[in-house]
Amino acid sequence: MNEEQIQNTQQNLNWLDEEQKKIEESSFEGEQLPALKLEEGKITEFDIDFAKAFEQWIDPDSGVVKKIIPVMHNGEKKNFWLSTRNPTYKKIVEKGRKGQVNFKILCTGQQKNTRYTIID
Repeated sequence: MNEEQIQNTQQNLNWLDEEQKKIEESSFEGEQLPALKLEEGKITEFDIDFAKAFEQWIDPDSGVVKKIIPVMHNGEKKNFWLSTRNPTYKKIVEKGRKGQVNFKILCTGQQKNTRYTIID
């Protein structure tokens, strides 16, 4: 590469500086735990820790707000990432206010079509 090509490449890589800023601004500063993974067609049982307010993360591209819900699943602490737009989030908050900490959730569908059903 000649000097001009190197300068052009460096100028074209300036977008990476902006991308790095976005990553740093949107990074999650809470406890780094494995994510709770719900499997399609299966009921997953876990306990939610309502002791303190849930951390949140905002997607820098879409603006979607996700809450990071601390859970205990199969004896392991994990984080359940859930959009505040998801109706399940509202139901979890309502049940938590009533003192419920143990949850069973059935997951159906995949990706955009994923649906969660709380089993009572």
